Amino acid sequence: MLTFQQLQSITGGKDVQFVQPLPIVHLLTDSRKLSQPAGSVFFAIRGKYNDGHKYLPQLYAQGVRQLVLEQGEPEQLKQLYPEANILLVDSSLKALQKLAAWHRAQFRVPVIGITGSNGKTIVKEWLSQLLSQDELVVKSPRSYNSQLGVPLSVWQLQSNHTLGIFEAGISQPGEMEKLQPIIWPTIGIFTNIGTAHDEGFASREQKVQEKLKLFREVELLFYCSDYELLHQAVQAQHINSFTWSRQYPEANLYINATTTAGHRTIVVYTFGGEKQRLAIPFTDEASVENALHCLAILLHRRLPLSELQDRLDRLHPVAMRLEMKEAINGCYLIDDTYNNDLAGLAIALNLQASQPQRGQHTLILSDVLESGLPETELYRKVAELVQAHQVQRLIAIGPTISKYSHLFPTAAFYTSTADFLKAFDPANFRNEVILVKGARVFGFEKIVQAFQQKVHGTVLEVNLDALVHNLNYYRAKLAPDTRLMVMVKAFAYGSGSFEVANLLQFHRVDYLAVAYVDEGVALRENGITLPIMVMNPSPDSFAKLRQYSLEPEIYTLEQLQAFVVSLESDAEYKIHLKLDTGMHRLGFEEEDFEALFVLLEQHPQVQVVSTFSHLAGADEAIHNDFSQLQISRFRSMAAKLEERLKYTLIKHILNSAGIVRFPEHHLDMVRLGIGLYGVEATGSEQEALRPVSTLKTTVSQVKSIKQGDTVGYSRKGVADAAKTTATIAIGYADGYDRRFSNGVGEVLLNGHRCPIIGNVCMDMSMVDVTGVDVKAGDTAIVFGPELTLVELAQRAGTIPYELLTNVGTRVKRVFYSE
Repeated sequence: MLTFQQLQSITGGKDVQFVQPLPIVHLLTDSRKLSQPAGSVFFAIRGKYNDGHKYLPQLYAQGVRQLVLEQGEPEQLKQLYPEANILLVDSSLKALQKLAAWHRAQFRVPVIGITGSNGKTIVKEWLSQLLSQDELVVKSPRSYNSQLGVPLSVWQLQSNHTLGIFEAGISQPGEMEKLQPIIWPTIGIFTNIGTAHDEGFASREQKVQEKLKLFREVELLFYCSDYELLHQAVQAQHINSFTWSRQYPEANLYINATTTAGHRTIVVYTFGGEKQRLAIPFTDEASVENALHCLAILLHRRLPLSELQDRLDRLHPVAMRLEMKEAINGCYLIDDTYNNDLAGLAIALNLQASQPQRGQHTLILSDVLESGLPETELYRKVAELVQAHQVQRLIAIGPTISKYSHLFPTAAFYTSTADFLKAFDPANFRNEVILVKGARVFGFEKIVQAFQQKVHGTVLEVNLDALVHNLNYYRAKLAPDTRLMVMVKAFAYGSGSFEVANLLQFHRVDYLAVAYVDEGVALRENGITLPIMVMNPSPDSFAKLRQYSLEPEIYTLEQLQAFVVSLESDAEYKIHLKLDTGMHRLGFEEEDFEALFVLLEQHPQVQVVSTFSHLAGADEAIHNDFSQLQISRFRSMAAKLEERLKYTLIKHILNSAGIVRFPEHHLDMVRLGIGLYGVEATGSEQEALRPVSTLKTTVSQVKSIKQGDTVGYSRKGVADAAKTTATIAIGYADGYDRRFSNGVGEVLLNGHRCPIIGNVCMDMSMVDVTGVDVKAGDTAIVFGPELTLVELAQRAGTIPYELLTNVGTRVKRVFYSE
């Protein structure tokens, strides 16, 4: 493992202070994303808008003990941070890049490097989807393609990965030369060449030449030869290439024709002298071009036609740049707040035009900052695009576009996003396809939030910042080399499996665990590449396990026998052995070991990755003695396994409660479950966690009832006096437990706790709101920070797990970051 002591030779920096040989696990450039202090090295970067050095006291107080700095007097730094390893460099960013390049050089795996003006992130995400069945893919998170994002992306590369996919973007000459040794691609994709970042280059030709520096050592470059400027430059440099074209039959992949059929594009192509036909599940120009890049890669890998179509059918829009989502009042939102160059606007408008009719088309557009054109020509072209795509309503935001109001005679103009939000009235938007397109500096994500706040009457809001906070809380309790498995079974405890798993992958947990194979398959098909343990595999799912690189929990001899019988080759297969140490639910007992060893010795291709057990009473101190007995049994049984197998296993027995109660037994890995979602199972440290989920619904109607009237089924709610009731849009079909009937449950309405009156119904419940100012449409909080799952579980005589996992899938999840 790399240690701080090696950084001086890698970066060429000056060693100010070396205190202890700490491992470098996490590269930290943003103090808000601190996850594991003991294993982090902080690169203090002086940026245009911020200076990382000002966060040093905060990070040091949080336990960070490895610092790469650009400034500071050595003696003063030693006094301020006496326990820290400190390295002084000319540029922290360059030091980070050198470290990432060194890290990349340690691996000899194929890496796909992607650059171009548009489509980099989509192609990257789609290739990850398409190839994850064959490869363990590591890729750039989101659109991490900058001078900072690329090294952070490549740092994820580990020995278990079989393919890397990284994107690179540049805005001026000289930048790609720094990124090339970091990505060091063996395969290249140049998506296209357009107007984005033209202003940073002397000419379009120079921009092409600069971008091509990424591919100076590639074995093969994929690109569309219809981009003449690009094609000429590639040919002049004699780069070995695979071309696709709509114009030139001599290309490796010739697109004979594309036709639209409903919401699919039929592609007729010639490859290897054979004409074939495939369908792409998109019709907009941008998606078709991106999909054709991916098709070229798949064809080069010689996938059969039937497999090609099957994989293409599973492609889905990527919520990274052009994100499509339902919004208020029957509207459909296209969120393209990533960039706003002219070519990108045209592509986004094409996408908007291709959507099913939902009323008028509305465009919310900021100043266009990335065109490289004179203002007059730029906004004339914008006006032409708006007219050509039959946009019925334009909302223009920004001081520059407002100067050209004469080109947009029917538009509404605002000088800033704040001005628009002050005037925003949701009632003015109904049944429209709304394209939100703006430069990042305009903060258009606030506009997207405004359109999504009341997408559905009943929603489960998931606070991703709180989830990361809770993750960091538990990580801070672990030694740097203790691994972390996170449970995302049962729809991630009701919070949304893929969204939570994606965040966990971004924050580099070591393992995920699901209950059933289909949960793991869904994660794989949504781009999750982390190792995944399946806790309840069945024999009929073993083929899917292998297909999607999922790792089964094995807990009986019969189950293991069925698994080895299903194996089709001598390839290595990973399993996890569960031991029964006293819970008596599932697991091997010691008397099973001899037969277990015989079976494993007969099938050496089956590798035991980990062994584990489950504590029966970790959440209650009254069971501490029994927990310690279980741990002792587990250590003994695991030692016997390792002695006979003759290799080391990952050993884990602690759940969320155990992490808190038994820090001396963290072993090689711990399993984090309900704690991640904001419930501290032991009850001793609940204040340290943040509630992750807030369940909200709306008031459908308010009624006045007389003394003696009854409310709801079986007339269980009896008014002992004149009352006001509110009917809310949630019931037991949504997961709101019937045990909350007749005053057991409460909801928050306009800051007041209001009890349930009568029985909870299937789709609605009634609430006593006497004396509270309530009207139809108001929001009721079913649970959240001020009405916690812990309290509600106590009221209902159950546990928080049940309430959280019961939230129905028909309840829409809204994920947000504060």
